[in-house]
Amino acid sequence: MSNAIEIEAKVLLQKEDYEKLAHSFRSEPRYTQTNYYIDSEDRILSKEGIALRIREKEGHYELTLKTPLSQGLLEKNENITEEMFKAYKQQNVFPKGDTARFLTMLDIDVKSLKILTSLTTDRIDVDYEGGLLSIDRNHYSGQIDYEVEFEYNNMQGSEEILQKLLTDKGIPCVFNKATKVRRAMAAIGK
Repeated sequence: MSNAIEIEAKVLLQKEDYEKLAHSFRSEPRYTQTNYYIDSEDRILSKEGIALRIREKEGHYELTLKTPLSQGLLEKNENITEEMFKAYKQQNVFPKGDTARFLTMLDIDVKSLKILTSLTTDRIDVDYEGGLLSIDRNHYSGQIDYEVEFEYNNMQGSEEILQKLLTDKGIPCVFNKATKVRRAMAAIGK
C-alpha cells in the first residue's frame, strides 16, 4: 500500500468554460476512468469523513482510502486485480489486503461495505506550474458536470495558481468543496 497527501483546489465549470479550457490544452493526453464509491448502507465511512473507492483506469484497478488531514487528504492506495474487483462487485467479497486490515483496525466491518454508485470521468491531465491540472467531464446517475482541479504542494498555492489560470482565460473561479464522491452519493440520495 502506498501513501500520499492530496492537496488540491477545485472549481466546478459551466460546459462552455470546460470546452474553452479543454481546447486550451487540446494537445495533452486524454483518458477515461471510473470510480466505484464504497460505503455501508448507513454511511459509516462518510460519517467518519472517510472516502473509499475503487478506480478502474485502462484495465488497472486501485483501491483508495482517503482520510482528512488538517490540510488535504491522506490517501492510501492499493492495487487490486480485476478478479478481486469482480468478486467484490458481483459477490460483495471485499478485497483482502492492507486496506481491509486498516479498516478492521478502525472497527469497520468490511462485510458491511458495498459499491453504492459510480462516476466516470473523461480527464485531461496537464503538468502545470509545478503541479497537476486535471480538466474533467464527469458522468454519474444520468448527470454530467464539469470540473477543474489543481493538485499542488500546499492549498494556498493551489488556489492562487488555479485562480490565475481561470482569470486569464476569462472563466469564473468559485472554489468547490463538494468532492466527486459527495456529488455522486447525493445524486442517488445517499
